[in-house]
Amino acid sequence: MAKTPSKRLAWWLPLLSAVCISAQAHTPYLLPTSFEASPRAVISVDASFADKFFIPEVAFGETRFTVTAPDGSVTPMADVRQFKTRTVAEHQLPDEKGTYRVSTGPRLGAIFRSWERNGKVETARDPATPTPADAKLLSHYQSLSVSETYITVGKPSRAALAPSGKGLEIVPVTHPADLFAGEKFDFTVQYDGKPLAAQKVEIFRSAMDLASQHSVDALTTDGEGRISYALPKSGIYLALVRYRADAPAGAAAPQYGNNYTLTFRVLAQ
Repeated sequence: MAKTPSKRLAWWLPLLSAVCISAQAHTPYLLPTSFEASPRAVISVDASFADKFFIPEVAFGETRFTVTAPDGSVTPMADVRQFKTRTVAEHQLPDEKGTYRVSTGPRLGAIFRSWERNGKVETARDPATPTPADAKLLSHYQSLSVSETYITVGKPSRAALAPSGKGLEIVPVTHPADLFAGEKFDFTVQYDGKPLAAQKVEIFRSAMDLASQHSVDALTTDGEGRISYALPKSGIYLALVRYRADAPAGAAAPQYGNNYTLTFRVLAQ
């Protein structure tokens, strides 16, 4: 039986709302100059928002950039500089060998609303723009972005890979320093320490040049929040997870639109 106009509209509204919102949003990322380092080396990372990886467009902004050492201790990055298209953070590592976790920390961003009125979906980022009285509110959230990567000095270690149990995270099972084309990257997706089942994850492979577009694979976690991703080629990859959750009391919006990205390197066999 053919769909009536009202049923067709109901079917399209959620999809149209998602398209409108995603079109406004860039994706955050954190990119180190190297995924390997020497003891006491100065590591450097770029943090930005982009539509094409890893070409910076909007600086990540003021957050508490941190380094988690192989012993699990967390230290603020020593030198953070803000530019128009990217944020650059640098830090001198100690003598300790092992794997370090580098994080942007959480960044609160724009507040998004979308509503449906007279058969049309409208969106707003300006908090001063009122939601029309005769409109049906579809979404109202503030973006919350975290980007992370791992840098290894000498033999890989696992203490820095342990989840914090706070917010949205990708928790590696396969060590990020041990990823090779033709093998698999196993990881879990968690929110506040609990696995997210049936959660969408997008994995991008960057061409690392200005002429080519990145490729993307869409995956879904299993019932225990796990993914086993077959690594097709060597290169620099970014895994992206978006998850909407209730914001704490006193927040600027009733929900957070969480964005988490993990940048990792895949080596040739």
